[in-house]
Amino acid sequence: MLPRAVKPVARHGTAVVCAALIGAMALGSCFAASERPLKIVALGDSLTAGYGLPAEAAFPVKLERALTAKKFAVEIANAGVSGDTASDGLARLDWSVPEGTDAVILELGGNDALRGIDPELTHAALETILRRLQQRRIAVLLVGMRAPRNMGANYVRAFDAIFPDLAAACGPVFYPFFLDGIATDPALNQPDGLHPTAAGVDAIVARLLPKAEELIARARKERAF
Repeated sequence: MLPRAVKPVARHGTAVVCAALIGAMALGSCFAASERPLKIVALGDSLTAGYGLPAEAAFPVKLERALTAKKFAVEIANAGVSGDTASDGLARLDWSVPEGTDAVILELGGNDALRGIDPELTHAALETILRRLQQRRIAVLLVGMRAPRNMGANYVRAFDAIFPDLAAACGPVFYPFFLDGIATDPALNQPDGLHPTAAGVDAIVARLLPKAEELIARARKERAF
């Protein structure tokens, strides 16, 4: 009679062991997924590309370095193209932001203002970018720009309103002005007065870092789903 009593116990023990192994493997997979570096694309113009600077001094590189120093596992791709308008960024959105991207830093619009492009066109292009990224469940940090003050009060008013309006309508993480604290400071800008020096990029990264951390938190939340 003893073997008959032992066999079902053995089968039960095997089942428990198998279940434990399967659970451990599943848990390990979850951990592996959570530990994969977040893939972030910085989609922008010359301010993102690092115009006039060595590659290692560009904004995406320095931001990745700053986040890594704070123990965030991230990889930031530089998708900045000098001279791009918001419409140019929209035209290349699909190949600039490939599948597997977790988050985007959207920095476009400065060239629109410099060229006097109708703010309604800029607004429409940026809104389309935001909506398409939302459809792909990609978290976005929208970086605002401001029109040059010599463009006239009406233009300045219409252009400057683009970014807070989009932030309210689309709900991205929002940083109002990419060049905050940098613009017009000769010590932090190249001779053209438009593009930051390496020290200027450092100042931008330091100011924007809390919003980048907020972007990471949002991207992680999206990944969990």
